Amino acid sequence: MASKGTIVTYITGNHDEMLRKFSPTILGNITLVDKLVLELNHQKIWIFHGDVFDASIQHSKWLAKLGGWGYDLLILINQMINWFLLKMGKDRYSLSKKIKKSVKGAVKFITNFEETATDLAIENGYEAVICGHIHQPQKRVITNTKGSTLYLNSGDWVENLTALEYQDNQWNIITCQPEEHSKNSEEEKSTYPRRRIAHSFNNSKLIKK
Repeated sequence: MASKGTIVTYITGNHDEMLRKFSPTILGNITLVDKLVLELNHQKIWIFHGDVFDASIQHSKWLAKLGGWGYDLLILINQMINWFLLKMGKDRYSLSKKIKKSVKGAVKFITNFEETATDLAIENGYEAVICGHIHQPQKRVITNTKGSTLYLNSGDWVENLTALEYQDNQWNIITCQPEEHSKNSEEEKSTYPRRRIAHSFNNSKLIKK
């Protein structure tokens, strides 16, 4: 894509945390960042992976009140906590893994994640916030006492086969699904055509007056 002229922005996450020490970096058409702000249809869209909430989501939601540098502080706190955990011979804290292991607590963890992300977005005046990390595709407006914002989660490309797309002033969750398997095993091995299912949400309705 980049070699053909497409501008690519690579947003770091927990699986490539080592790259954060190089952020921001620009290599031709590829930009490496920890977070990204886009302005689309006169709206500010805040995009980041979301793993920075892992170690602090349950006890540090107050960090959402810290303003523009709150997200950067979350990155630092998350790194420090995981550094101590590794020093004690324990595994790094991962919210996404905890969700998968705890069916009963999954709804609570997902809700806390969404509320923490949107609290921080609303505090900083973003009309929409986009995350990944917890592998739960979602699009919904979340409101608190200070306002509302559109929460979007891209899901993942492993289990849900989902992605986000912005087209015609709308955000869409695109789901790719394998077609029904052919009875012919050779056909199954040779090709797996996919169809796209778009779930539309008119983002223009969220413009604050």
